[in-house]
Amino acid sequence: QVHVVESGGGLVQPGGSLRLSCAASGSIFSIYAMDWYRQAPGKQRELVATITNTGRTNYADSVKGRFTISRDNAKNTVYTVYLQMNSLKPEDTAVYSCTARLNSGNYWGQGTQVTVSS
Repeated sequence: QVHVVESGGGLVQPGGSLRLSCAASGSIFSIYAMDWYRQAPGKQRELVATITNTGRTNYADSVKGRFTISRDNAKNTVYTVYLQMNSLKPEDTAVYSCTARLNSGNYWGQGTQVTVSS
């Protein structure tokens, strides 16, 4: 069992930056990958970025070169993943959610709203 909590969303102007955090607790040693998804109103959920437990990363084409996913798993009780978002555009507006992937299943957070608007 893993508990996932996101934070860091908010309102930012176009061209600005935000850093989202995702903290996973519980059976963190079973996590083999973590993902950031987003869903805008009226649109399908989109996989934004992934980081594996070996540090390999992958990004959606729409965010390549602007977003960076990283992790901090130095603590024994919490596995933290970050999503640094730069050069934000209005079309990046969405609810951003984090998942922890284990062999037993995927565990989701509640999501955090990101709004890019002037």
